[in-house]
Parts: sequence; structure tokens; C-alpha cells
Amino acid sequence: MNRYPLWKYLVIAFALMIGGLYSLPNFYGEAPAVQISSAKPTIKVDLATQARVEKILSDADISNTGVFFENATNVGSIKIRFNNTDIQLRARDLLQQKINLDQNDPNFTVALNLLSNTPGWLSAINALPMPLGLDLRGGVYFLLQVDMKGAVQKKVTSLATDIRSQLRDKNIRHQGIERGADSITINFGSTTDADAARTVLLSAQPDLIWQVKPAGLSPKLVGEFKPTALKEVQDSAVKQNIITLNKRVNELAVKEPVIQQQGAERIVVQLPGVQDTARAKDIIGRTATLESRLADPSVSTIGLGETPPPGTDTFRFGESRLGVFKKSVIFSGDRITDASAGFDQNQRPAVNISLDAAGGRVMQEVTRENLGKPMGMILFEKGKGEVLTIATIQGEFGSKFQITGQPTTASANDLALLLRAGSLAAPMEIIEERTIGPSLGAENIEKGFKSLLIGFGAIAIFMIGYYLLFGTFSVIALAVNLLLLISVLSMLQATLTLPGIAAMALALGMAIDSNVLINERIREELRSGAAPQTAIAVGFDKAWATILDSNVTTLIAGLALLAFGSGPIKGFAVVHCLGILTSMFSAVFFSRGLVNLWYGRHKKVQKLAIGQVWRPQEK
Repeated sequence: MNRYPLWKYLVIAFALMIGGLYSLPNFYGEAPAVQISSAKPTIKVDLATQARVEKILSDADISNTGVFFENATNVGSIKIRFNNTDIQLRARDLLQQKINLDQNDPNFTVALNLLSNTPGWLSAINALPMPLGLDLRGGVYFLLQVDMKGAVQKKVTSLATDIRSQLRDKNIRHQGIERGADSITINFGSTTDADAARTVLLSAQPDLIWQVKPAGLSPKLVGEFKPTALKEVQDSAVKQNIITLNKRVNELAVKEPVIQQQGAERIVVQLPGVQDTARAKDIIGRTATLESRLADPSVSTIGLGETPPPGTDTFRFGESRLGVFKKSVIFSGDRITDASAGFDQNQRPAVNISLDAAGGRVMQEVTRENLGKPMGMILFEKGKGEVLTIATIQGEFGSKFQITGQPTTASANDLALLLRAGSLAAPMEIIEERTIGPSLGAENIEKGFKSLLIGFGAIAIFMIGYYLLFGTFSVIALAVNLLLLISVLSMLQATLTLPGIAAMALALGMAIDSNVLINERIREELRSGAAPQTAIAVGFDKAWATILDSNVTTLIAGLALLAFGSGPIKGFAVVHCLGILTSMFSAVFFSRGLVNLWYGRHKKVQKLAIGQVWRPQEK
């Protein structure tokens, strides 16, 4: 009656083994490390950079406990782990000096970091510790407000230029285009021209509602954004800014940054481990622009110490070269409407670029006159230009064209990302800023886990004292629940925050509630005169329906928090929902397995160690 088949015990053993393996990395702690990442879009961190770093450390006789190369979303970084902070600081200073040729304009960012002490054999099976959130690790918190009016105004300016070009192509004369906050007004000399322009723009600019408004002898054609188009412009601005911010925080060497939308117009940026607020604000809030120029056909690149031809501009191209360009700009980044990686007709990596109407017209004129000559893309940040690519003009093209010559698909993807996200789509303002020190984060960890242990200990004392052996089974099942919850969070690489620790404490209380229901149901069966083996079977079977109902309703509430919450609420909801699932396994399946293992060996059991049971007196 109370015996598990072998396969159920194998499932329990497998769950315990997996839970133990994937929760183990969280107990190894962290070691001081140095992280090296690219400080410029044209500089790539790769395996060759790793070999260079290892040689620098070896020549200086600086020992390390591991060098790791990571390549996430085509952004490479190198991490070196050390035994203590003294060696870490020596290595950081040495690498900062040796790996950057120009200290005033560094190619690489060398930053202090912390790495897990997890052994290699655990890392090989992807058993990693849970990343810690801002409130536990310390760092910087920013709440950014996106200027929606600026985003719409930027779109209006772009549309006004396109409209001017479209009316010129159709030979429709007008007396000027005025730009409003979210509208465009075109002045005409006659109603006939206004009606003709409205017919053209209804199909050419479908995002605007066009109406002719009489104004004496000078009618006006007014275009206003459709509500859906206006919302799309605003949503696109927020998403584009998030993409740009993700790219920029890579320079800070931040582990597990959080960049997410909050509401319709705000972006939350959390940078765990960063204490330099000024540098973080500088990188996050800076502006970047893109330009396309014709390269000098006689010498498109020169060495760092060489003299460029007169009447040209030079910009950094890689570590040791300069790109030589003419001073006139073909188009700037605000003309790029889309950029994506692809392949050319010979199946070589390429980047497909789309320009707006004005940019396409200028590009067509320039390419017609400069066939076979080099053209480059330059990214400007803080007044300094970085050459992204130099390619040869192979034919006349307009608003859609390809940039070829990329060595790999990864580099084509990188270039497409830079062209799309080289600048912020709308200005942003920091409206809230907080800095959490590492000591406060360590204090939060200590207090959080101390409260968790005290809660677990109090539950254990009560359960063992009240339910005796069955209480001991319940406490063991509760420990397994905590073990499985930590392992699942580690496998998912979910960021642990202080609300997450609170959710763990809540999960303990809710998990033990299931065992209380089971134990009380067994007691009730014993009071009714049922045999011990029957009481165990009926107790677990009858309590299951109640346990399932209560956990499902609680899970629904947790899923609602996960769907509609943000920030700390979402962190609480993730741990809460996972805790419910692990508790149903440990409190029912695992707990019954323990009881069956103990009492299922004997068919006849005279008494259960489940505390005091009062039987009804016989008359």
C-alpha cells in the first residue's frame, strides 16, 4: 500500500543529484578579477587579444587562477581571476599601461571585477552561481525619462525633408513647409496645387492625416500624425534607446546589467558593481552621430605618424591606422532608416542599408559621380571620429544599398547594430539616481540569509516538536525544497535580489503548510480508528486535492505579479512562482517517498510517530 516503485525513487535521486550540482556553485564565493573589453566600436576583443594579455602577465611574473574569453552578442571580453586584491590591482595597472598604446585615447577598458570561484568541472556543465542584483551587490541605479516631444520632432523634421523631395519630383510647387510639434503644414498658391499635393502625399506618407484648409488665396495642406503612427514613433524611440544603452554599458564591464522599459516613457538602468557614478552617467548619456564621407582615392588610410594630404580629415581606423577623408559629408546617421546584416551576390558577408528619400537622392548623385572610389562610415562620439568601414563604390545606387568587405558574419552584424544604434533616437534626462555601496549590499545579503536561516530553524523546531518523526520528514522535505529552488534559479541564471530572498522565506512557510495538511489528515484518520498504513495512504491522497487548489490559486497571483510587475516586484514574483512548483514536488512526492521508505518495509505498523492522537472513547 505504501511502497513506491523503483522508478519513483530514481526520479527523486536524480532530482537531488541535479539540485545538489547546480546549487553548489553558490557556495564557492567570488574572487577578485580584471575584465578587459573594447572601448571603441572598431576594436574587437578576440582570442588574439587574450594571447597578448597572457603574455603581458607572464612576462611580469603575475600569476592568475584562470583566463576566460566570453563572446556574448558578438561583443567579446576577457576575464582574468586572481588569488587576492593586491595581485588584482597590480595586474589592472600593468594591463592598462601595456595594452593601450595611447593612454589619453585607450582602445580597451580595463576594469576591476569579481568572478565566481566555481571549479572548472562545474562550469563545464554550465553550473553557475546566481547573479546578484543591485541591492545585494551594490552599484548604480538610474531612472531615465525619454523626451517624447524630441522623438516626434525628429520624425517631423525627417518627414518634412522627404515631403519636399517628393513634391519636387512631381513638379508640385509650394510656398514653404512649416514644422509643428506633431504636424506639418504646407503653403500653396492655389487650391489646385494643394489638392494635387494631398493626392500624392496620401500614398507617399500614410502615417499622416492630410487635410486642405482654405486660407484666402493661400490654402494650406496640414498633415497630422495618426494616433497609431504617433504611438509607434514613441515606442520605437524607447526601444532604440534601450538598444543603444545596452551597447554602451558594455564599456563599463558590468556583470548582469538591467536595462528595461518602465511605463511608456521611462527606462530603468541598473549597473551592479559600478561605483563610479560620474563615468556611468558620462557613458549612458553621451550622444553619438554617424557620417558618410568619400575617402581620399589616392591614399584611403595612413599610419599613425604619417602626414595626410592637404585639405583632408583623418580619423582613427583600428589600432594603428588613420582613415583619410574629404571634408564634405554625404549623409549623416539620421538619414538611415534601417540596417541589417546579409550576404552579397557572392555569398560574402554584407550590410544592407536603407536611407530616407533625401539621403537616397544625395547618395544617388554622389555614387554616379564617384564610381570605383572609396567611401567610409564614421562614428562620432565626444567629438572624436572612429572609422567603422571603408568600401569601394561599385555602382550607382540610391536609398537602398550594400556595404561589402566585412570579413565575417559577426562583423557584419556588429556594423549593422552600430548603424542602427549609433545614436539615441530621442534625448533622455536622468530623473532619479541612486548609488548603493558594496558594504550595504553585503549587509543586505547577511541580513537576508540570516532571516532565512532563522525562519527555517523556527519551522524545524516547531515541526519536529509537534509532529515528531513526521515533522522530521517534513523538515527534510523543506530543505530539499530550498535546495531545488536555488538550483533552478541558478540554472535559469535568474538575478537574485532582496525581494527574491523575501520570496524564498515566504516559499518556506507555504511549503511547510502542505506538510501540515498531510500530517493533520493522517492524524484525523488515526482518530477515526484507521490502521496506520491506511491512515498514511488516505492522508496523502485526501490532502493532495487541497494542496493542489491552494498552490494553483497562489500561482495565479504570482503569475499576475510577474506579468504586470516590474523591477523588485518581478524579482519577487519569479522566486515566488518557482518556489510553489518546487514545494509541490518536495512536500508531496519527496515527503511521501521518505514516509514510504521508513514505514513501507513492514506491512503491520502498530503506531505512527506523529505526535499525540486522541481516539474517541468507546461507549
